[in-house]
Amino acid sequence: MELKVFWLQLAEDKLNDIYIYYRFKAGKRVAKRIVNGIVDKTIGLGMQSEIGQVEISLFHRDMEYRYLVYDNYKIVYWVNRIANRIEIANVFDSRQNPTKIFETK
Repeated sequence: MELKVFWLQLAEDKLNDIYIYYRFKAGKRVAKRIVNGIVDKTIGLGMQSEIGQVEISLFHRDMEYRYLVYDNYKIVYWVNRIANRIEIANVFDSRQNPTKIFETK
């Protein structure tokens, strides 16, 4: 069964922050390309939910978080078997302070 990909509010907010930052720094076209690239990277998750590597930094959590990489961004997600969906929890710029990855809820 294919799982639905669902973006949690924090991840949507981070995606919006990325768009605003690049729109200001590099223009609308670049901002759209980066955000679309991040979103496109998650398209295949519904069929292959365990394609991402386990996020060891979040190993202490109850859920098993995994991640995909697009450019400098980690797309952190977990598989919610009860709701039959994949929940994108965070989009994390790997050039940032590593403690920011713990913002996933």
